[in-house]
Amino acid sequence: GETADFELLKHQLSDPDIKDAQIISWLHEFRASVAYLTKELEQLVSILLKLPWLRRSREVVEEYLGFLGNLVSAQTVHLRPCLRMIVSQFVPPRITIREDDVDISDSDDDDENLSENFNTCHRALQTVARYVPSTPQFLMPILVEKFPFINKSERTLECYVHNLLRVTVYLPTLRLQILELIIEKLLKLDVSTPQQDIEDAEETANNSDSEEKSTEAGLFDMEEDEERKRNKVVSPLSERMAHPLAERLDILMTVLFSYIKDVCHVDGKLDINNTKDLYRDLVSVFDKLILPTHASCHVQYFMFYICSFKLGLAEAFLDHLWKKLHDPNNPSVIRQTAGSYIGSFLARAKFIPVVTVKACLDLLVNWMHKYIDNQDAGANAYCDVALHGPFYSTCQAVFYTLIFRHKQLLDGNLRKGLSYLQSLNFERIVMCQLNPLKICIPSVVNLFAAITRKYQLVFCYTIIERNNRQFIPVVRSGTGGDLVQTCTNLLDSFFPFDPYMLKRSKKTIDPFYQFWEELSAEDLENLKKPIKRGTSEDEDDDFLKGETPQNDGVIGIAPNSYESNARSPVSNIGSPPDCYVPY
Repeated sequence: GETADFELLKHQLSDPDIKDAQIISWLHEFRASVAYLTKELEQLVSILLKLPWLRRSREVVEEYLGFLGNLVSAQTVHLRPCLRMIVSQFVPPRITIREDDVDISDSDDDDENLSENFNTCHRALQTVARYVPSTPQFLMPILVEKFPFINKSERTLECYVHNLLRVTVYLPTLRLQILELIIEKLLKLDVSTPQQDIEDAEETANNSDSEEKSTEAGLFDMEEDEERKRNKVVSPLSERMAHPLAERLDILMTVLFSYIKDVCHVDGKLDINNTKDLYRDLVSVFDKLILPTHASCHVQYFMFYICSFKLGLAEAFLDHLWKKLHDPNNPSVIRQTAGSYIGSFLARAKFIPVVTVKACLDLLVNWMHKYIDNQDAGANAYCDVALHGPFYSTCQAVFYTLIFRHKQLLDGNLRKGLSYLQSLNFERIVMCQLNPLKICIPSVVNLFAAITRKYQLVFCYTIIERNNRQFIPVVRSGTGGDLVQTCTNLLDSFFPFDPYMLKRSKKTIDPFYQFWEELSAEDLENLKKPIKRGTSEDEDDDFLKGETPQNDGVIGIAPNSYESNARSPVSNIGSPPDCYVPY
């Protein structure tokens, strides 16, 4: 019952000014008597785990690692507290200074030792895992619990994610779960920062910068050297995102891209087996988290990036999406999203050759024709997104791909290219009872109409005109025989690979990315004129003669986004602009 000495021991170990020699001698004693550190002495163990061992001399670190190994092998009851202690060191130490009611934290003083401290933490974790084989299953819940809140500083989040990814290297069984955890957090950041918000923040920042510069120019015209120095300081800031959450997302996406590159490349060469294994894990995360999430802007680019390493991976990804799209057992919303991904991926990925684009178009168009065969005679053969969502999504994917890729498809041999496009029989798709031109987004429909008119594949304008006149409610019989209004509104779709906005990680994506080239005046003129065929002189068709029916400007490109009722959930900067067709 005598506790005085025990209390004194606890007090000595809790002393922040404890000397290295004292720590080493105590740890030596504890290593020898580790069998007595049972559940009853939990308080003493927790004090030992709070010892400031990381920022001490090499001898203390080595002794402490030895003590940890002995402790977890003799008393596994202390495994969880040990893991918690190690994981809590995955972020920079915090010193909080109050200044005008603002917390200034994350000290930079330890920055030069930070990577060394992290190395030591990983050594400690490997030591524990070596002695206790069941470490991974106890570690994962702790990694989830200790993940910093997304509003914490960029440095804290970056260090934690970096260390999580390092854990996957020596505990490969945890890789899938760790990637899932990181991507889930990235998604939360991503959906909290819509593209419109990022653009607004950047615009505001640019405006305030230019205002500052103009006032400075007025005040300090003579001090050009000062100005130059100031610009030098500012230059790294130009990399920063004005939106605070976008800045965090940018840094973390850069870390994720570096990780994908490092895992897939050994000595600078692509390692096929590593790449395939990582691809499988990433596809699994994509299915679980990304596909069901509507309107994420940036996180899905990890699939875009890994597919750029090898064409086989891009084809596997397209095949995977295709299976999702045409499987009727999948929920309609997932099938529609898979359609959006196929269209956006085919249009935007520079590394996908024309052969693959053709193969995908064949698959999609054949499926569409079969769908029309099955539906056209049935009771549901009318225009309704609720009934035919996946079909409309596929139509939009095909139209979108054609808009971006038609020049490549017709390159080299125009006759061959045209006969290929004619073989797709767009006329039947456009004219069918399901009327896809009414449902797909107007900007896509109008560009598709202009291109197909130019190459005389199908004439869409009469249908577009009719659709514009017919925008009135349609009714259908519900389950109880009552009349309900059908959902004839536009397809609620988005283009997952719309232009990437984050400044740092953008550099990784841009080399593989197909940007939308604004149509020049010459292109617009060309789109007005269809390619002439051998038509007889007396033929009266103004379309075939290349004359513009009753109006002068067939196409006017408006730089704005889609009309409010047909607005894509993400802004279409760098996407095909709207074409308004006056009649």
